[in-house]
Amino acid sequence: MRGDASAPGAFSTLVLWDIDNTLLYTGGAGSVGMRLAFRDLYGIDDAFGKVEFSGRTDTAIFRDCARMHGIAESMLEAEQARFVDAYIPHLAAALIETRGTLMPGVAPLLDALSGRDDVQQALGTGNFRRGGELKLRHYGIDHHFPEMPGGFGEDSESRDEMIGAAISRAIARLADGARPRVVVIGDTPHDVTAARANGAYALGVATGRNSVEELLACGAHAAVDDLTDRDRVLGIVLEGR
Repeated sequence: MRGDASAPGAFSTLVLWDIDNTLLYTGGAGSVGMRLAFRDLYGIDDAFGKVEFSGRTDTAIFRDCARMHGIAESMLEAEQARFVDAYIPHLAAALIETRGTLMPGVAPLLDALSGRDDVQQALGTGNFRRGGELKLRHYGIDHHFPEMPGGFGEDSESRDEMIGAAISRAIARLADGARPRVVVIGDTPHDVTAARANGAYALGVATGRNSVEELLACGAHAAVDDLTDRDRVLGIVLEGR
């Protein structure tokens, strides 16, 4: 029987997935949703025009924008909660209106990993939890991440800390508290450096704006153009080869 996320000690390899441009491409739905939510709350359109999105946590993205537009530091936590509530309905609408897709090779690779007793998949994503879950449901892959606690945008402005939180939550579910082999799969240098900062194996996927060469240069243990070569990627994930 496949490893159950609720059963302690059920896996020896933890795979932490980034979402955007790694698992799927939303056609910009996230940025559209954030722009409209900020407009609704603060009356500022295109507020994120000078904010970098790629590879960063949603907390960092929102707070950079909020600071840029004069929201006091002491108000950021409360305002972020309001922002998430405003963002989710806009994201849901934008996912329907934009043209997105699963990234090449993702579906068969998720199926292969989900069928293994020794592997547990979880999210290591900069998305706010509710936003990430909405994206996975929209693209029909949420069943691969049923209950396992991962790392999400709410955990920190720092992607390093978010990945650290995901690993700690996974270890807490293991019967002996032993650390599993951890593989972080992502498309940006931030994914790579966050993996390395937490002693995890970094697998870069060049389906975003960075090439295989760029991902290797910033420290990826391995990098691939995409995930279509399932057997090769499985070898990397399971054995580091």
